[in-house]
Amino acid sequence: MAEFDTEVKTIGSRWGRQSNTQQAINSALRQGKAVETTKKFAASQNKQSSAAKNTAKLDRETEELHHEHVTLSLSRQIQKSRQEKEWTQKELATKINEKPQVINDYESGKAIPNQQVISKLERCLGVKLRGKDIGQPLHSKKK
Repeated sequence: MAEFDTEVKTIGSRWGRQSNTQQAINSALRQGKAVETTKKFAASQNKQSSAAKNTAKLDRETEELHHEHVTLSLSRQIQKSRQEKEWTQKELATKINEKPQVINDYESGKAIPNQQVISKLERCLGVKLRGKDIGQPLHSKKK
């Protein structure tokens, strides 16, 4: 749809009030008073800002604004370790004091990595989830 410009004419009075009725504007023009004309972009349209749509599109296209997601190896390791302990996503979430949706996002690869959450998962699952040795036991048994 095309955007429309609307001209708005107003006349000022000595008390600072403005009038924009056609009768008042015509009267002011006949008397030689100053009439201010301003253009309002997309006036009288019941629309939200179309800039929001463009911004969202730009976010998707621009690499600079791109957020990193968890890697496939991390998400698989979390799921594998959880299943080895025979825990549901909800049980794991309860143990690390997070919402079940957080675990779901990490296991599906949709989550933006948060080092605190990854640290909680490492301690709870007993498996390294960061670095080169992903999947190795967190603490080696020394006796």
